[in-house]
Parts: sequence; structure tokens; C-alpha cells
Amino acid sequence: MTVLITGGTKGVGLAIARRFAAEGAEVFLAYRQDTAAAKAAVSQIEARGGRAVALQADVGTPQGARRLMEEVAVRTDRLDLIVHGAVKVLVGPLLDLDPTELAEAITLNGTSLVFLTQAALPLLKRGASIVFLSSRGSRQNVPSYGAIGAGKALAESLARYLVPELAPRGIRINCVAPGTLDTEAVRNLFGADTDAFLANEAAGNPSGRNIANDDYVGLVAFLASPEASMIQGQVIFVNGGQYVIA
Repeated sequence: MTVLITGGTKGVGLAIARRFAAEGAEVFLAYRQDTAAAKAAVSQIEARGGRAVALQADVGTPQGARRLMEEVAVRTDRLDLIVHGAVKVLVGPLLDLDPTELAEAITLNGTSLVFLTQAALPLLKRGASIVFLSSRGSRQNVPSYGAIGAGKALAESLARYLVPELAPRGIRINCVAPGTLDTEAVRNLFGADTDAFLANEAAGNPSGRNIANDDYVGLVAFLASPEASMIQGQVIFVNGGQYVIA
């Protein structure tokens, strides 16, 4: 199996990468800037016997998405799974944000799903799957999260519109929205209040805790499997029952 994960060198993306690499998949980790984190992610996977390649790319532009796929195509003739988790973390009230930065965030956090899918089509064969990593901020107002949440809401909508175009090709597209996790993005959002926020979230979760990596990586693996061949255009929340959303 061959897997491409954008934003795959940290947090949720890296946890998914470790799962597939442990099962023998060849994993491509796309990242934008943090070369040290990319090298550490590859070393971590290889230390466990997996195979990983880090590729620097800016998938927030059509040109960047195409260049990434050209780099992938040099190394493989197919992708069985794309997990799109790249995100521009821009926090603050919408009215206070720089308009140019806001536009860049909405593009990367939302529209880039289409850029990536267009560029990947030659590598996506029947049975391939695309998973977009969303969050509850796509459906609920989370303070200072508008640039991320609105972008993810856009991507969820685009995923639904892509279904009629991808399904006849035998390609699936779905969204997974993990609940509260201790990630770099969360710490950028809440800063010094992060630990208190995480504790409060756990206390208010009907399942008695925040989620862990094992709670969602299996779902991504299932969505990439033949058993999920008729699941299309869904947004699946993994949050232990917290913030129940229809």
C-alpha cells in the first residue's frame, strides 16, 4: 500500500503515518517548512521498521500540489490513500486578522483539497481513497478558530461535491474529525491556557477523557479498506460523544 499524508510530520498526520508504516505501507510525508520535524518523523518511522519519505511542498497552491505529485510519481505509479491534514494555523477574531493571511488560510485549509485531488488523479486507481482531516470547528463556533474552522467547513462541502466526480472512477472521499487532542495546533490556539482547556474538555466528555491517537487511526485505516467501498462523502466525528453533531 502507498500512502501520502499532507501535514504528515506532526500530530494527527504523523500518528496516521505510523499506523500505516507499521503495517508495511510506503508512506510519503508532505510538509511545508519544518525540516527538522520532517527528519525526526522519518527517523521515528524507520526506527520502527517502516518506510517513509518526507517531501517538502506547499499544497496551498495548484502549482505546489502539482510539484508534490510529480515528486511522488518519481517514486511510485499509484497512491492507494491520500490523507489531507495540512493546515495553516491562523488564530484570532476574524475581524482582527490580516486579510491576505486569512485568504491564504482559507485556501490551504479548504480549497487545497481540490488542488491536491486534481494533481493526484493520474496516481489514483480504482479502490483508492481520500480522507480529509476536519474538526468540530467546521460546525461549531470555536473562539479564535474562524480561519481554520471556516476553511475546514469549505473542504467538507468540496468533498461532497467531489463525490459524483470521483465515485465513477472507483475513488472514495470522506472526512474524519478527531475530537480534542494535545497537538501543536491546539497549543498555538490556547497558549498558556492549553492544559486547563484540555482538562476541562476531558471532564466534560461523556466518555470521561479526551481522545487518543488510537481512537481515530483505525477509522482512517477502515475508510481506506475495501470494506468501506460504499462510504462516500461522509464527515465522521471521533469525540467520545462530546459536542454531538448530526
